Amino acid sequence: MKIRILQASDADALEAFLLPHLDSSMFLIGNLRAAGLRDRGEPYQGIYAAAYEQGQMVAVVAHYWNNALVLQAPVHVGPLCEAAARASGRPVRGFIGPAAQVEQAMAALGVVAADAQLDERETLYGLSLAQLQVPKPLEIGQVRGRRAGMADVELVTEWRVAFSLESLGDEDTPRLWDRVRGSVRRGVLERRIWLLEEASGQPVSTSGFNAAIREAVQIGGVWTPPELRGRGYARAIVAASLLAARAEGVGRAVLFTGLENVPAQRAYAALGFQPLGDFRLVLLQQDD
Repeated sequence: MKIRILQASDADALEAFLLPHLDSSMFLIGNLRAAGLRDRGEPYQGIYAAAYEQGQMVAVVAHYWNNALVLQAPVHVGPLCEAAARASGRPVRGFIGPAAQVEQAMAALGVVAADAQLDERETLYGLSLAQLQVPKPLEIGQVRGRRAGMADVELVTEWRVAFSLESLGDEDTPRLWDRVRGSVRRGVLERRIWLLEEASGQPVSTSGFNAAIREAVQIGGVWTPPELRGRGYARAIVAASLLAARAEGVGRAVLFTGLENVPAQRAYAALGFQPLGDFRLVLLQQDD
């Protein structure tokens, strides 16, 4: 086995390795296509360490601009994590990938669950968009989805900060607001954020694509204010975004949700999503 840090000329080989694992590699493929294999610490950029056996790539770990290690490493997880973090020179602040791989990565780097701000064990779901089940309120026009624009940045920022406080364990600080606002602006410019509106035009829910490639999209950032929950808004906004993706030629969608999040599981099952396997997201405490 040989490990090396990938260079620009390795992009095609990396994509060829990742595409057969598309459902669990959306961050890796999306970031690769968005930023290539250069790393200047800018959004979507990272260092990629790959393992080879008999000249063939068999595993990869990326250490991204946001300090997260993202894994597609059925073998050699520990050495790859060490190599990627060493080459990037950045601290490790998170792990994302198949659950068993994240477990091995944390053990290799001496990270224990008690160190985590968030440790979410999730189920990965997939859906062929040809099989999408459209909720009736969306189908008959009681609600409608649209892409968010720059005029929506503050509303979506407010909702995503609320999501971070409720679901990610973040603290309500000016730094959090600035970070989320920057992410929302980037998402709006990249046409990845969606809003659901009632017939009156009142926004009631939001969703987005946290990874989007020509073959598939990965759903993320689904949020409905607590006082508006239980009305089917979340499944409607997810469906609206997927209808638009399907019209643009995308054939597949994936997402992951917590093992204990039964309402979300039911909503996604109603859209046609099927469970594929276990995923894990670990976020470590951030330094101010």
